[in-house]
Amino acid sequence: MPKSKHPTPIKNQQLEQKIFRHRIFFAVAVVAFFFMVLMARYGYLQLQQHEHFQTESDNNRIRLQALPPARGFIYDRNGILLADNYPVFSAVISRADIEDVDATIRRLTPVLSLSPEDIEQFGKRAKTARKTEVLTLKLNLTETDIAKFSELKQEFPGVRIETQMTRYYPHGDLFAHVIGYVGRINDRELKSIDKELYAGTNLIGKIGVEKSYEDLLHGLPGHESVEADAHSNVLRHLGRTEATRGNDLYLSLDYGLQMVAAEQMLDKRGAIVAMDPNTGEILALVSSPSFNPNLFVTGISHTDYRALSDNPDQPLYNRAVQGVYPPGSTIKPMAAMGGLHYKIIDWNTRISDPGYFHLPGDSHRFRDWRKSGHGVVDITKSIAISCDTFFYILAYQMGINRMHDWMTQFGFGAKTGIDLPSENSGLYPSPEWKMRTRGKAWSRGETISVSIGQGAFTASPLQLAMATAITANYGQHVKPHVLRETKGEKVLEIHNGTNGKINFSGTREDWEKMHHAMEAVIQSGTGRGIKSYNYSIAGKTGTAQVVSIAQGKSYNEAALKERQRDHGLFVGFAPADDPKIAVAVVWENGKHGGSAAQLARPLMDYWLLKREKEPIIPANVHINAGLMTAGIKPGELPTDSTQENTNTVVAQSAGTSNATQPIPRTITAH
Repeated sequence: MPKSKHPTPIKNQQLEQKIFRHRIFFAVAVVAFFFMVLMARYGYLQLQQHEHFQTESDNNRIRLQALPPARGFIYDRNGILLADNYPVFSAVISRADIEDVDATIRRLTPVLSLSPEDIEQFGKRAKTARKTEVLTLKLNLTETDIAKFSELKQEFPGVRIETQMTRYYPHGDLFAHVIGYVGRINDRELKSIDKELYAGTNLIGKIGVEKSYEDLLHGLPGHESVEADAHSNVLRHLGRTEATRGNDLYLSLDYGLQMVAAEQMLDKRGAIVAMDPNTGEILALVSSPSFNPNLFVTGISHTDYRALSDNPDQPLYNRAVQGVYPPGSTIKPMAAMGGLHYKIIDWNTRISDPGYFHLPGDSHRFRDWRKSGHGVVDITKSIAISCDTFFYILAYQMGINRMHDWMTQFGFGAKTGIDLPSENSGLYPSPEWKMRTRGKAWSRGETISVSIGQGAFTASPLQLAMATAITANYGQHVKPHVLRETKGEKVLEIHNGTNGKINFSGTREDWEKMHHAMEAVIQSGTGRGIKSYNYSIAGKTGTAQVVSIAQGKSYNEAALKERQRDHGLFVGFAPADDPKIAVAVVWENGKHGGSAAQLARPLMDYWLLKREKEPIIPANVHINAGLMTAGIKPGELPTDSTQENTNTVVAQSAGTSNATQPIPRTITAH
């Protein structure tokens, strides 16, 4: 083989070693650089971002759960439980454990029989809730709901069944219009409430005491840290801040008196209000017909709600506070005191009643209820027999402006300020009111109608009770209220007693004489059917027209439909010489005041004669709310260590829901 023309060069080992070293140094430098970058990043994550990633890690297993506070109990003045807390099963969702909440809810709908309202309420709460917050999807699950979910539980990670406390009213319809009820927080309320304060809470006071004293009853929420697995099952409890339960409320209402009042109004439409004329405490407040408030707590069905809202008797309407009626002759004692104040009449003033009155220059006759008249009458007799003509003449001489200034001092035409929502102010008309609202001048004939509690004059049963209490109390004002005492973390000052006085130019003796005139109503006048030999009663009957009667025509009850008949009214207090109770009764279409007076007498008998010796107390309470209990009967509820509960009467047995029937109650006298 021939030799190559180009000889192989000699290897330069030194150069190769130099190049090799440079490459090593470069490689090491690159590795060192990226190692330093990696270490820097590692240090940044470990040191600077430690808390952030620690939180992210904990969120995968540690949850902060809101602990809703227990709602305060509500009792009557004797410690009888009127509003209780009751455990039910509820379906809750942990949104942090669910990627597609909407899809999960769609799959849950047939399993838990979710209603559109359930889904809507959940969606509204989810918009403002924290991502880690556990939200209630459905309250008060049925046995069927629980059974279906238990079979498919593994298909719904992040969804579980818990026991939650809900409200229960053991006496059902008896106190419905006073206590009211709680219900699910709606969209309007969600915008106004403190989200942190109501974390984990689904219910809020809607009407009655539950609404008026929501701030006291609600309490303060707590929170708990728990470790959970991927299915939201709690593995460990890591820390807990207890919730502060709401205040307990003790009302001025008396269970026994409320029961007596409700029995008088059974199958009737109307209202009864009884109060202590010395303190303003409401002793009983009944609006009839009533309703079962338990139906509203976890969401009333459309069928039940329609049965109530479409009922022509309007059971949801609080007639005692919201209803206004022509007061009729019940206001005559107050009107007569106005005549004495302005010195238009005195106790010796007499008129001759021919059975009618007409204004000078006007042939229209304003008739007395007694067509033949009452002969010669003075103040006392005009009150006792309810002579209309006497008050027609007094009104003509007094004039509407002085009548308005005087009668509004008794609270007519203004809200009493009772601690219940939605109070109606009624109306005591005036020339200014008519011009402002109707654009017309006042007529003299309207003054005559107003003088006997007719025309545009309207008042609520509560206002009539307050005006009667003021009369019984010699002109001293009292403010009606239902809260007597509260116990708990929050402090509230409650005013008992008088808060002002009628501007009266006469003397205490004038008030005493008026009391005697009202006693004559019961002894020999229009209210004589309720005379008592055990104590003295001062009262005044009233009849208010529902339909007008043409001039020259007579009232023919038989020709009128039942709802067109006159309303019967009565106001009174007892004992007359030392008043302990004032009562106002309005019986819609009750025909006349004497009928209404019959309803008032049993209340006075119970309060003055039987309450201490034979008190009416609950003997057995039937659960009528359709609740699926969480394995704890009301009688077995744990007693809070801070709860003074020695006189509590609680439910003992279960029943079924009925929207149109009153809750059955059993009473015993001891």
